[in-house]
Amino acid sequence: MKKLLLTFILLIISTSIAMATVNLNTATKEDLDGVKGIGPVKAQSIIDYRKKNGSFKSVDELENVKGFGSKSIKKLRSELTVDGTSSAKPAAVKAADKKTK
Repeated sequence: MKKLLLTFILLIISTSIAMATVNLNTATKEDLDGVKGIGPVKAQSIIDYRKKNGSFKSVDELENVKGFGSKSIKKLRSELTVDGTSSAKPAAVKAADKKTK
């Protein structure tokens, strides 16, 4: 019974973490790299663009960053934001995700 309860709790936690969004304006390279479809090179490109041009006004502004087109932005839109604070996955969760891929 305890194992079942623990499994259920872990499922709820992982589901809420999987729905987390990453803020383009506050995310670190590691946060961005944790988003499926953004690797370390694209993450660095986002940060470089942000340093040069200031905060993103919308997720669509990613089209101005090398390596991103309208199709990739459409796929990433649900995982990215420019409002509020980032709720990026903790590093331990990202490491576990990468092991399961």
